Amino acid sequence: MKRRIVIVGGVAAGASAATRARRLNAEAEIVIFERSGFVSFANCGLPYYVGDIIKERHALLLQTPEGLKRRFDVDVRVRHEVTAIDREEKRVRVKNLDTGKETWEPYDRLILAPGASAIVPPFAGVRSPNVFTLRSMEDTDAFRNFVDHHEVKRAAIVGAGFIGLEAAEALAHRGVAVDVIEMAPQVLPPLDEDMASMVAVHLREKHVALHLGSPVRDLRVTGERVTGVVLADGQIVDADLVLLAIGVRPNVGLAKATGLEIGPNGGIRVNERMETSDPSILAAGDAVEVDHTVTGESALIPLAGPANKHGRLAGEIAATDDGPPAPSVAGTAIVKVFDQTVAVTGLSRRAADRAGIDAAHVVIRRGHHVGYYPGAEAMTFKLVYEPGSRRVLGAQIVGGAGVDRRIDIVATAIHFRGTVDDLAALDLAYAPQYGAAKDPIHIAAFTAGNQDRGLVRHIDPASVPAIAAAGYQIVDVRTPQEFDRGAICGAVNIGVDELRHRAGELAVDRPIAVYCQVGQRSYLASRILSGLGREDVVSVAGGYTAYNLYLRAAQPSGLRSGSTTAVACGA
Repeated sequence: MKRRIVIVGGVAAGASAATRARRLNAEAEIVIFERSGFVSFANCGLPYYVGDIIKERHALLLQTPEGLKRRFDVDVRVRHEVTAIDREEKRVRVKNLDTGKETWEPYDRLILAPGASAIVPPFAGVRSPNVFTLRSMEDTDAFRNFVDHHEVKRAAIVGAGFIGLEAAEALAHRGVAVDVIEMAPQVLPPLDEDMASMVAVHLREKHVALHLGSPVRDLRVTGERVTGVVLADGQIVDADLVLLAIGVRPNVGLAKATGLEIGPNGGIRVNERMETSDPSILAAGDAVEVDHTVTGESALIPLAGPANKHGRLAGEIAATDDGPPAPSVAGTAIVKVFDQTVAVTGLSRRAADRAGIDAAHVVIRRGHHVGYYPGAEAMTFKLVYEPGSRRVLGAQIVGGAGVDRRIDIVATAIHFRGTVDDLAALDLAYAPQYGAAKDPIHIAAFTAGNQDRGLVRHIDPASVPAIAAAGYQIVDVRTPQEFDRGAICGAVNIGVDELRHRAGELAVDRPIAVYCQVGQRSYLASRILSGLGREDVVSVAGGYTAYNLYLRAAQPSGLRSGSTTAVACGA
């Protein structure tokens, strides 16, 4: 089938579209016009090259124009910008950025993969030589070159999302003191606050200063460089280097100018065949709105996985006029933050509430494999589900080893509209080095099932002060030795193994809140008290470990380090 397929933009979506189109259509003429100097590079690896963790720059270049021509017979023209689309004549106007020459190029099928650009607010000095974004290879080269050849003692990163925290680790790896500034009251805004608080504590342990709930008013300029970031409250964060990691905005100017339909979130609207409102023009990647797997609503989810898959599909349909429907996107993402791994899929509890979806959640803490085998690393696992139907809505996990495996299992369940019961029934591989007979997936599902059946009622650690003020009896069901090392103020210590015989010591006219170290023994305590006729019992989710993290996360903004010891009662 002879046809000319023109692709605007390379990287994940554009390069995937071109190579898929070639594999399925040997006769098509395929041309990529890429505005930058690089057709395909590893966006996700950019911070690690700046931090000298990835040593060789060429490792980031996944494909070159020469390689795509040699293997796939794709004509790649870098430093060429498509400036206009003539839909009636089916042609695009292309400008050679090196020579300034403009030409009109015909197409039979056009694929838009323009991606997204870093948001750059109109601050004073934002174009200074020590202010950067981190979105392209050109950005990365400039950033690394500055760090390599200038004395950078302090860096300010505006934005505590994935890129911002990856860059914080990269710069700390190079001995730079890092301040992270975030307008939201937490790091990693896609997470719920309780899960993000654990990441905040870890960042402070690594001597990263956090300024949360701190909008930026402007940049302080001294001479030709920015020397600080001015916060809304007037505080100035000194910096030798500033990275703007506020987020990205879809590049839809070309689509708008040619009259293509734009979706409710500002991205290009496409159907399940990746076709725009003009069937001869397809679109994929970060500029496109996708269907969210859980809500079914249109969303902007700029991630590499969906960009690759949707680009591949756009290439298939452009080359053959046929292909499967586009997959929905759950927003599954994972990030390394120093010694922690943080992962998310589907909806957070906050996002579910915002979407008007009835939701509940549980939080468990387990090792990634059995405790008796050396090297078990703890993970905190928050599972969000729909009460009644028990449909899985989302999950967040913070921990060490094994987080990736568990988040992918939940993402798979969400894709197939699975339930908590489906997760509980999974037949997962088990050996002591890799997991447990009751995997963290199972424990989270069991806990959610118990809660949905009314066998236990959980409260978040942040609710403890309120219930204490409301007159709840707070019962620590750990051992006396654990209790002595730190406890919730006002708690009485009755170990779970003694509770059945000492329950009479508890007042009958006051409700009870039980907690242990991570939540397992408090569930047993709840069932013991229920069996004795007490129906006014709640369990603190995540136990003293989660409560202690909640207290430590509440430290004042701007501290570069935080306590790594337990917050004992009265401390």
